[in-house]
Amino acid sequence: MGWLQPTNLDVEDSMSHSRPLNTMVENGPTVLWNDSANPEELKESISYGAVGATCNPVIALACIKADLPRWSARIRELAQEMPTAGESEIGWKVVEEVSIDAAELLMPAFEKYKGVNGRLSMQTDPRLHRDADALVQQAVHFDSLMPNTIVKIPATSTGIVAIEEATYRGVCINVTVSFTVPQAVAAGEAIERGLKRREAEGLPVDEMGPVVTIMCGRLDDWLKKVYEKEKLCFDPGYLEWAGVAAFKEAYRIFGERGLRARLLSAAYRNALQWTEFVGGEVVISPPFAWQQRFQGSGIDPEPRIDVPVDAQVLETLKTMPEFRKAYAVDGMTPEEFDDFGATRTTLRQFLQADADLDALVRDILVPAP
Repeated sequence: MGWLQPTNLDVEDSMSHSRPLNTMVENGPTVLWNDSANPEELKESISYGAVGATCNPVIALACIKADLPRWSARIRELAQEMPTAGESEIGWKVVEEVSIDAAELLMPAFEKYKGVNGRLSMQTDPRLHRDADALVQQAVHFDSLMPNTIVKIPATSTGIVAIEEATYRGVCINVTVSFTVPQAVAAGEAIERGLKRREAEGLPVDEMGPVVTIMCGRLDDWLKKVYEKEKLCFDPGYLEWAGVAAFKEAYRIFGERGLRARLLSAAYRNALQWTEFVGGEVVISPPFAWQQRFQGSGIDPEPRIDVPVDAQVLETLKTMPEFRKAYAVDGMTPEEFDDFGATRTTLRQFLQADADLDALVRDILVPAP
């Protein structure tokens, strides 16, 4: 069902010499971004052909912990430079600096691709997820930090409003906290409205390069929880295809409706989330560890974006109401996005990362006696 085998080279030789990610990038429209802002990982990912990267509260916290002596010293400096700032303000200033470091590594790609690639994704503060105006204001601020930032706004009911307005103001958007076809299409249409408003006023759009993420693995995660909770009984391997099916369906609808934003696949849980999307004008954004696995796999990345998911798999998945919500373009209204299980789970994780960053800054500035 779509698993791509190594070429007919000897497998060991193939794994030693084949560079599947480079081949994918060089031979087609599918591009690679790195789901990390760690500078060492990003440098290697760029050698695989990566032309973008991302940061979010979880990733930023990991980057800070990975180079804690440097960032501890910087946090102390910021506390002196910003004597009235609280731990959250200082923590987010560090997030900005982590992001700027990564963005600088991507400037050559940004210039090569005229703004469509070569961008570093910065995520808006998840604590603002109920305030569209605040999300737009922070998006505009992040857009001002480097010429090659792209700003993440969640595909919630509030986020959809902010996505259109921020796009209209010239911010390149990467939609996040997005797992389903209805979320992706609503976000793609919000971006389209923002682009058209700019065009109506003679404002440029050609170098903005917006993307709409589908966190495929997080949809799979949620459906696996539902599968266990509801004591369902079908081949659990079918659940590995749920995010893939949603992504392919969204890709079909984006093409049908002429939406200009590209889809981006994130939250990897299996190699299908790479092999099944090759050939599409899309972004794949695996964590660095998954890129290493793909690069050493010996798989020949043939175009499969237009190959449908096996009918038996799809029909079985459709027996789950939660999958039908995720797969049908009208499966949820924007007001229902907020209560979808994967949305709540992911927002809570991002909010927890914010709290953990606050605690890290607190421990540096006010260490326990």
